[in-house]
This record gives sequence, C-alpha cells and structure tokens, in this order.
Amino acid sequence: MTHAQPSHRLLLLLAPTVPPPLKAALQNSYPGSLDAATPAQLQALLASPEAAQITLFVTTATEGVSDAQMAALPALRAVCSLGVGLDTLDLDAAQRRGIAVSNTPNVLNDCVADLAVGLMIDVARGMGRAERLVRRGDWPRSGPGALGTRVSGRRVGLLGMGRIGQTIARRLAGFDMEIRYHTRRPVAGLPHAHEPSLEALAQWCDFLVLACAGGEATRGLVDAKVLAALGPAGYLVNIARGSVVDEAALVQALQQGQLGGAALDVFAHEPQVPEALMALDNVVLLPHIGSATQQTRRAMGDLLLANVAAFVQHGELKTAAF
Repeated sequence: MTHAQPSHRLLLLLAPTVPPPLKAALQNSYPGSLDAATPAQLQALLASPEAAQITLFVTTATEGVSDAQMAALPALRAVCSLGVGLDTLDLDAAQRRGIAVSNTPNVLNDCVADLAVGLMIDVARGMGRAERLVRRGDWPRSGPGALGTRVSGRRVGLLGMGRIGQTIARRLAGFDMEIRYHTRRPVAGLPHAHEPSLEALAQWCDFLVLACAGGEATRGLVDAKVLAALGPAGYLVNIARGSVVDEAALVQALQQGQLGGAALDVFAHEPQVPEALMALDNVVLLPHIGSATQQTRRAMGDLLLANVAAFVQHGELKTAAF
C-alpha cells in the first residue's frame, strides 16, 4: 500500500482502452472525468489546458502510461491500471515523479491459468485443427486427421513462478505432470525443482509454458536456442507477453519443423499477428483473452474502482505496484 496526498480537487482522465462500463461507473462517481475515447482525443487532452488539473489517470495494461504522458500532466498523483501487466507502465518515471501506480493482480490468476491448460491440451491434441476439419466437411472423406500427443504424465517447464505460474502448476499436478521452473532465483516453499538455465529447462520438458512478466528484462528471452532445445517434439505455450518470445525465430522454428507446435494468447505486435503463424496448422492463436471471462473482468473492474476510491478518499492505493 502506498500513500500520497491527493490534490484539493481530483480530476480523472480515462484512457481510450478503459471498457465503457468502467468509464460509466467512474463518470457517475466522479463527475467531470475527462473521457479520451480515441488515441487522438487522448493526445488532444494531454495538450489542452485541462491537462494541468488532471490528478489521476485511469488506463489499462494494454495501453499503459509513458514518461511523456506523465510529463504532460504536472498535477498527476496516481495512475490506476486495469490488468496485471506492468510492462507498459513506466514505473521508473512514476517513482521519479512521485506518482503512485496500481494494477489489478490476483483476481485474474485462475482464468489465465485455466486458459494456459486449455491451450496446452488444444495444441497437443490438435483440437482446433480437428474442429476445422469437421467444419470443412472433411471428416467423411479423410478421417479424423493426424494423431495428437498425450498431455497427462508429461514434463512441463514453467518460465516464471509468480502467482499465475503457481496457479498453473497446481492445475497441472492434476494431470500427473512433472514440473520444473526457471526464474532468476528459486521460490521458497515450492515442491518443484528450480532450473537455473532456461535452455536446459527447454531441453528437459515436453511443454514450455511462459508465465513471466513482460518488459525489457524478459524481452526475447525465448530465442532460437531455447526453441531448438525444446525441439521438434516440444510445444510452446505463451500466456505471458509476446515480447518474451523472439517471434521471427518462433516462425522459423515452426516452418522448418524444429518445434512441435505453439499455442499463443499474446503476440509481439498485437493485435497484429504474423501471416506466417496463421498459415500453420500446428499453432493455436487466441486474441489475448487470458482474463476474458465475465467473472474475472468484473473482479478486475471492481478492484480498479476500489483503487480509485481509496486514492480519492485517503490518498492511498489498495494494490500498489511499488
């Protein structure tokens, strides 16, 4: 929890990616909130006279907040973000400027973990490929298609063992899977083996599941060497951030048969997805829906509203990012 002194009059700025129901709730609770409906409107508001009075910026993990945006808001005291990711939020600049930042952690762990398991099963068993075969009417003519790969009892490597990684590991224990993980340092109290080398982890496992934070520290961490170690019988599952994977190396590995398959909920330049990935039948592609359930999105929205209310009323944030 962080403490800061709110200004005498709080004026909220709502980023374009904030969902309409949340915007409506915020505008109802805080009349006069400035709604930037488009990126162009956001830029216009940042350059307007009102910018000098904005004290709280509501954004999302998709959109984030930059140092330049904070610089344009001299009265800014807090940034409240919808989502768990911090890689789009310039935390260093916020700390330097004395601006408090919150996100919405924990409430999405279960749904993101559920999706990771679903992606693993889908890519291994070829469920999406088989479903497309049925829809095309090919089943009577060509049969059910290629055999898939068993999931239960296999080896899983987790890149990242935070809240979401640990939730995934608990799910996979029910599949009788052996689990190892790679992080910068071991996590105390876990029953799983820590592997100091990501390349060695990839060589050991059948499925490499990415559940780490994005940002510069993990950019391109899964490179050509890691993919080669995972090998033609291995599968990559990414519910973390697209930036964690060298996307060009991934495309090449898949095209050349050096990787068994990939299941991706995130991409390097989303919503743009490489045409080369869309052309491959051993790849599952989802539009970043890890937290996209009614229950989780409602809980995320409630937590964001609670952070805004805590800052407005007490100058503090319930789930501060630092």
